[in-house]
Amino acid sequence: MRTTLRTRRAAIALAAVGALALSGCGDDGGSEDKPGDGKDTGAAQTVELPKLDGQTLEVSGVWSGPEEKNFRKVLEEFEKRTGATVNYLSTGDNTATVLGTRIEGGKPPNVSFLPQVGVLHQFAERGWVKPLGKEAQAQLDKNFSKGWKDLGAYEGKQYGVYAKAANKSLVWYNTEGFETAGITEPPTDWKGFVETAQTLSDAGWPAVSIGGQDGWTLTDWFENVYLSQAGPEKYDQLAKHEIKWTDPSVKEALTTLAELWGKDDLIQGGADGALRTEFPKSVTNTFSGDSPAAMVFEGDFVAANINADTDAKLGEDADVFKFPAVGDESPVVSAGDVATVLKDGEASQAMITWLASKDAAEIWVNQGGILSPNKSVDMAKYKDKITREIAQALLDAGDDFRFDMSDQAPAAFGGTKGQGMWKGLQDFLKNPGDVEGLQQQLESAAAKAYKG
Repeated sequence: MRTTLRTRRAAIALAAVGALALSGCGDDGGSEDKPGDGKDTGAAQTVELPKLDGQTLEVSGVWSGPEEKNFRKVLEEFEKRTGATVNYLSTGDNTATVLGTRIEGGKPPNVSFLPQVGVLHQFAERGWVKPLGKEAQAQLDKNFSKGWKDLGAYEGKQYGVYAKAANKSLVWYNTEGFETAGITEPPTDWKGFVETAQTLSDAGWPAVSIGGQDGWTLTDWFENVYLSQAGPEKYDQLAKHEIKWTDPSVKEALTTLAELWGKDDLIQGGADGALRTEFPKSVTNTFSGDSPAAMVFEGDFVAANINADTDAKLGEDADVFKFPAVGDESPVVSAGDVATVLKDGEASQAMITWLASKDAAEIWVNQGGILSPNKSVDMAKYKDKITREIAQALLDAGDDFRFDMSDQAPAAFGGTKGQGMWKGLQDFLKNPGDVEGLQQQLESAAAKAYKG
């Protein structure tokens, strides 16, 4: 990495808090002086769990690498408290396919994290997920707001716990790149963002790193542009397929996105390079190597990759600002992973109860790189100041957020490799001039998926 600059910016906290379109939410007492250290094992116990000696559970999630390592700390504490053995299965991006095969084969995991609301609804319709028991419900009622509880429910029954959340409206940047290019303030609107990218490129820095090999990163780009430009009402309608993807509002958002995606010189490796870059690599490409990029867009979870895979220091070498406003305001797109019971029983219900608890949440956030919507979490447990500020803003947002659009869609359209939004937006990154062609492609895929 180029020589780092150890200059702390006073704007960090404001940028992080502003990422959720809020103001006035400072650190709660003393958290600045006692950040999480990544070693917390949750000594304080606020939830009772049964003894499960000799029992073995399987828990699945999408995570691998640093994120999996962090989550395993949560599972290890469950093992200590209950005597059970817990095995972890990484489903990767094809969660619905992997789990569907396991369920139909009679071998579902005990508990599984689902990354899409649409998958939760599909599984509930098929009877694949089981309702929460009274102990889990009690923890959920105590620790979560109505908005997050509603996301884990379907047709009046509670099936899930959103134990992990994300703010997906952030742009992370290499502070040295900004300083060498003479940029003193992060851009606040889309025009300024594109101009900033050009300034960085002219100064010899690859402006934006994009993990286009993972289609979900591209849907996040579209969703932030669309929410800010078209507004929340249109966003909700498109998410439910109440308006078609051929709607003029979609054309406007794609045309706006093409202002960046259509300029190969602003994208690290050009469009072809971006389509060969996985999300984790898009982060390391920004904060390490001989020719790092200056910016990478993605959620708060980028911090986990920065901490694990680079030598960059949050708040010094790596900083963050909210996604630029395309319309009147910057967007607030959230997401999360919902824990569900696929194989009912005492051990499974104990695990889902554990995941809904303050104890589990505090162990997890202490590892760094995640946010929890659990409102009982002590903010001092977060590992770094930037994440702590973003987490506090998430809680202060209450129920006023928009959930990831692709995660609300049926998995065939919003959450499967080589299909739907993922495939369409990869095609668009390759050929951003064909707006109407992409609209037709997306509408055809959406009509089929939503009907199914």
